[in-house]
Amino acid sequence: MGVKYGLPLVARSDARLFILGSLPGDASLAASRYYAHPTNQFWRLLGCSIEEELHELSYEQRLARLADRRIGLWDVIASASRPGSLDQAIREAEHNQIEHLLTDFTELRGIAFNGSTAASVGRKLIGKPPPQISLIDLPSSSAANTKPFDEKALVWTSLRQFILPSEPFACAGRRAMHDRTDDDR
Repeated sequence: MGVKYGLPLVARSDARLFILGSLPGDASLAASRYYAHPTNQFWRLLGCSIEEELHELSYEQRLARLADRRIGLWDVIASASRPGSLDQAIREAEHNQIEHLLTDFTELRGIAFNGSTAASVGRKLIGKPPPQISLIDLPSSSAANTKPFDEKALVWTSLRQFILPSEPFACAGRRAMHDRTDDDR
């Protein structure tokens, strides 16, 4: 089993929010793109938070929108041995120096962890953040997390406090409408 290496940090220097995953899955590594697997709900969940249909855009357009919204992406694990894409199979992990986010990004106000592995590892690496930086645990956007989309989206919309003024947004209701089949309409 070979070592898998993660993707580089993606962010502008004025990023206010970072979303950190564990280690990209095989589809993402093969495509050299964050959250490339078609069943991963990352782009739809984040789209609910910033009120944009990110999943309909090209990857380059998605990254441009994140940059405009001052959102950065990275992972807590730099490299590891792992058969397949499940976090539970990660072995011999080397970590990214995510604690440097606290000093390298002076506008940073939030670090969100996409899934329990990212949260567990990330919180240990960061320790106690400065008072102006919040740490947020998100339900994993992976299809392996079978929690309903609406439940995930409810937690993910908490990210809006770092990127948009606080206002009501019914992402879960919109998603439910999109999830219905023609027979349901």
